Amino acid sequence: MISKTKIFDHGVAWEAANSVTQGYSVNGTIYISGQFSHDQHGFIDGDIETQTRLTLDNLDRVLKGFGITKANLAYLEIYLTKPQEHFETFVQVFKDYLEGHRPAATLIGVTYLASPQQIVEISAVAHAS
Repeated sequence: MISKTKIFDHGVAWEAANSVTQGYSVNGTIYISGQFSHDQHGFIDGDIETQTRLTLDNLDRVLKGFGITKANLAYLEIYLTKPQEHFETFVQVFKDYLEGHRPAATLIGVTYLASPQQIVEISAVAHAS
């Protein structure tokens, strides 16, 4: 069986420099790299609400790159640097974003993420159909 693969990138310089892609689809399953609140120049700023919204916007860009929506999300891993402090705000923004869709998810508290300004990151698995 020949697998059908496709990738998606945001087009920021560090993707190719670090040998990663934002999304990788093989046979209808889409693996989405950790998304965070960067703009096209890699700039990160804002509180937990702002960063969560921008992170979800970047997640939507990857989904759109594969021609799907958040309704296709099957699993998410969420990383917060201050889970006790940011949990309630994160969950409210996240619930609003999902609009009733209920994928499987895991929330993990971490000491730090790739960038010192980064306080949330979300990776995901989605399906094409």
